[in-house]
Amino acid sequence: MVVRSATHAGSWYSASKSELSPQLDRWLDQVPAETQCIGADSSKEDAVALPAQGARAIIAPHAGYAYSGPAAAWAYKALDLSNAKRVFLLGPSHHAYLTNCVLSRCDAYSTPLGDLRIDKDTVAELAKHSQFQHMSRSIDEAEHSLEMHLPYIYKVLSRQFGDPSAFPPLVPIMVGSTDGDMEQAVGQILAPHLADPTSVFVVSSDFCHWGTRFRYTYYRPTGAAPRNSPPSGPPPTSPPIHQSIANVDMECMVAVENGDHDEYWSVLEETGNTVCGRHPIGVILAAVQKLREEGTLDKTKGHFKFVRYERSSLVETIRDSSVSYCSAFAIL
Repeated sequence: MVVRSATHAGSWYSASKSELSPQLDRWLDQVPAETQCIGADSSKEDAVALPAQGARAIIAPHAGYAYSGPAAAWAYKALDLSNAKRVFLLGPSHHAYLTNCVLSRCDAYSTPLGDLRIDKDTVAELAKHSQFQHMSRSIDEAEHSLEMHLPYIYKVLSRQFGDPSAFPPLVPIMVGSTDGDMEQAVGQILAPHLADPTSVFVVSSDFCHWGTRFRYTYYRPTGAAPRNSPPSGPPPTSPPIHQSIANVDMECMVAVENGDHDEYWSVLEETGNTVCGRHPIGVILAAVQKLREEGTLDKTKGHFKFVRYERSSLVETIRDSSVSYCSAFAIL
């Protein structure tokens, strides 16, 4: 049996089960049982109960747990696992340049809490399509965007199912630097699985990476044209840089909420926002759009609702940097 090692345990998150398990419990328990969404129309909505009935798709961050662990808990607290028989996990590739989607060759993924078995039948089914290939174990183990979700997935499955032998299997998919056509094609392949009430989708993405070390210093001043960088001199206040970052993130979040694949990409191209999971998000939006077009999904369903927005720091000057962490869910 081939098991992917938890290569980032002990650095990006704790390798100790006795430390990691209560940490995840604490973050999940700190999320309120009822919350207000934070999107553009949140003021018009009633409070949402968590978990949200029918919430089978989430977007959550994948940074080190010291940064994004509490934010990710909001997405996992929203997730409805009551009918789950398989869990799809989509994440970007940070280390290997890919133009398609790749699948794991492993039989299980290891976490400090226990192993998660891979749904080999579904992986084999997806591999029949030209848009999917298998990845090497070295590429699999080098990437963190999938691994950072494994302890959370194990934890919420343990809360729902108890016995690990009863856990739904995992379908990990690493999404490369796909173009719009590829995202639409992959979305069509995944659409029947998304329509299946026994399938759960976890989409891994951080949002804006701002700062010179990320080669992204976009700034949008109040009442003026956007700039590639804040003005020189004293730190800008209209708005502060961190507010400009939040404004750009919110524009992208609203595009995700609207669920239109073309609108989403238009906003990304206009702002250049460094959403590292842009392609996995694009794939899930394309799948939702496909289901709506064929009438399988009601037009009121499948819209992501954001419940948490955090940043690693509040940027004030060009010397600062930050990464944004968002959590969202969609009822299908």
